[in-house]
Amino acid sequence: MIFNLFLLFAIIFLLLMISMLWPPDSPWAPWWRTSDKIAQRACKLAKIKKGDLIFELGSGDAQTLITAVKQFQAQGVGIEIDPFRSAVSKLRIKAGGLSKKIKIIRGNFFDQDLSKADVVFVYLVPKTLDKLLPKFRKELKKGTRIVSYKYAMNIQKKDSDKEAGLFLYVI
Repeated sequence: MIFNLFLLFAIIFLLLMISMLWPPDSPWAPWWRTSDKIAQRACKLAKIKKGDLIFELGSGDAQTLITAVKQFQAQGVGIEIDPFRSAVSKLRIKAGGLSKKIKIIRGNFFDQDLSKADVVFVYLVPKTLDKLLPKFRKELKKGTRIVSYKYAMNIQKKDSDKEAGLFLYVI
């Protein structure tokens, strides 16, 4: 029994380590966590204001949404396909008393309607960003802000925070 627990923790640890070295051209998104500092800078770059509805695609542990709600009085929707990451984010949101302000949808963001978003935050690999562009153009209303962390998208950039690795786009 102890050996099985050790083996389980060893496998989880190895998967986390591998995810930090994930190739940027992979079609799958690894679990790269966004720090609170980066989340704050992303919110400032997007000029998030009270009442804005933030969508985070591949929301992981929902750090960006939690920051946007707590510090900028926004509302949030996270879309996460991974059941473990979705459960972690729901626990963090509940523990923080933010359940009325943040909703987590466990599912594929390609299947979700993004038309109500004021801001979309993404920390996704380039192949996925390229596949999302037609969806953004079709569903997002004029003036919607998109913040991408680490990877630029193939549309005209509005602004950036080069030090933080953040790119801002406006539809």
